[in-house]
Amino acid sequence: MSFPRMLRIRQHFDAPIIEDIPEAIRQEVTRMKLDQKIKPGENVAISVGSRGINNIALITKCLVEEFKSLGLNPFLVPAMGSHGGGLAKAQQEIIEGYGVTEEYVGAPIKSSMDTVQIGETDDGVPVFFDKFAYEADHVAVVGRIKPHTDFVGEIESGLHKMMLIGLGKHRGAALYHQAIVHYSFDRIIRSVGQKVIEQCGVLMGLAIVENQYDKTALLKAVAPEEFVEREKELLIKAKEWMPRLPFDSVDLLIVDAIGKNISGAGMDTNVVGRKFHDNHAAEKEYPKVTRILVRGLTPETHGNASGIGTAEYAHKRAIDEMDREITYINCMTGNHPSGAHIPLYFDSDRICIQKALETVGLREKGEERILRIHNTLDLGELLVSEAYLPEIEKRNDLSIVSPATEMQFDKNDDLPIHF
Repeated sequence: MSFPRMLRIRQHFDAPIIEDIPEAIRQEVTRMKLDQKIKPGENVAISVGSRGINNIALITKCLVEEFKSLGLNPFLVPAMGSHGGGLAKAQQEIIEGYGVTEEYVGAPIKSSMDTVQIGETDDGVPVFFDKFAYEADHVAVVGRIKPHTDFVGEIESGLHKMMLIGLGKHRGAALYHQAIVHYSFDRIIRSVGQKVIEQCGVLMGLAIVENQYDKTALLKAVAPEEFVEREKELLIKAKEWMPRLPFDSVDLLIVDAIGKNISGAGMDTNVVGRKFHDNHAAEKEYPKVTRILVRGLTPETHGNASGIGTAEYAHKRAIDEMDREITYINCMTGNHPSGAHIPLYFDSDRICIQKALETVGLREKGEERILRIHNTLDLGELLVSEAYLPEIEKRNDLSIVSPATEMQFDKNDDLPIHF
């Protein structure tokens, strides 16, 4: 079976970027006037999550240095719910994999799955918080603001989620996802977040917003009493700046790799149009992607294949790389067991693509609309089939990097790992 020829294109985004991260953090921390809220010699826990946030090691290092200049003793706490199989050592290894090491940032890492129950919400939902962070004099909540992959609201992923799911550890994360079945996401995230702010010495938040090229676009220090309003505002910015696929209709989306460093759902459901249903877009949701093929997992995900169930097809490589225990724990904790469902998988890219194209509907041979991306964070350049050429030629936000060529398979009938 022959396949459509593919050309490389570039998306052009109006993307703001912070050029001097240390200076930006210095200004933001200074603006907080923390010297009026702390005493020299006190300690402060800084949350570090499991997402592949650009510059997270540098951001953490700069925050450590600013706190030290105020006379505080900072330490880091891995804040990622059940990630790493719910194991303290694995969670520390995850953040170290992002360059957040004790040597680089200049502060110790205290990793534990132990929690303290600090109270209950008005609905009677117990609130759990990381033991090391709770015992600290202060807590600094660091998180990237972005649309959630499952829930919709004025507050989605960000500082509140870091307080609940990240610092709630495995026990809290599992409980809150179950509570969301009975109460709304918004109600749980606000009520638990408020209890944490009241009881856990939250000193400040540092909100990170990235641009369409996965670069740091905005850093905002936030006082705890302003978490709700600032997150609302920053979520609007995050939605405006998030990367998108360039076309609304796709027969086959080939994703080179998924992973927890890319998205909590392995691939960002906001990007692939599957926020509300695993395997198809909602009526008013775009893009409309008929089939998804996952070729592998990122090294940084450590075998966690959460979200692979969003795809209909997978290369056997992705299934072999999957750590089922870690994946099952994460998907069950998030109350999304279908995220771990195994797609149809085959031994080579050629067979995967052939089988997928057999199920995209009535398309003339060579007219199939195919996209290939590295992952859902890196969308600056991608490969697209020739069927998109007429539309590309009409748009100012797209340019052709290289002309159309046949798909190149190796002796094992696989595409190159990277393009």
